Amino acid sequence: MDYIKIRFGDGFTKVGSEIQQTIEDMFRSINPIYTIAERSWKPQVDMYETPDEVVVVAEISGVRKEDLEVEINSRAVRIFGIRSEAPRIDNARYRLAEIQYGSFERILGLPAQIDPEVVSASYTDGFLTIRLARLQLNKTYRIPVEGH
Repeated sequence: MDYIKIRFGDGFTKVGSEIQQTIEDMFRSINPIYTIAERSWKPQVDMYETPDEVVVVAEISGVRKEDLEVEINSRAVRIFGIRSEAPRIDNARYRLAEIQYGSFERILGLPAQIDPEVVSASYTDGFLTIRLARLQLNKTYRIPVEGH
């Protein structure tokens, strides 16, 4: 069985520049072949809560599982990796080139405290699903009283 790498960390730093992305998008609209070598893109993500867990679903089709990593700390989830560019056809004249390639990163703040011992990730049909068990802070525990 292959596993998705999940790391636990203390803090995350933001990689990439929104200004660089804006400039690159502007030039791409003029000439679709224009790209910066290390293009950064932002996959679409859904996050929802149930009473028992926080679920994150990311659309990252075309990313090999080996090029994907997930990091988790008490406040956030970081999804990052690389989607390799498909080989270009030499004698073709591209009229449209919208599929984004290169590195990506998403850092998502968690809406609830999670139990880092109960985390799972799966990757099926281009969707990464991360399930994070919520800590049950308001749960009442009965403690037996011992003695004579």
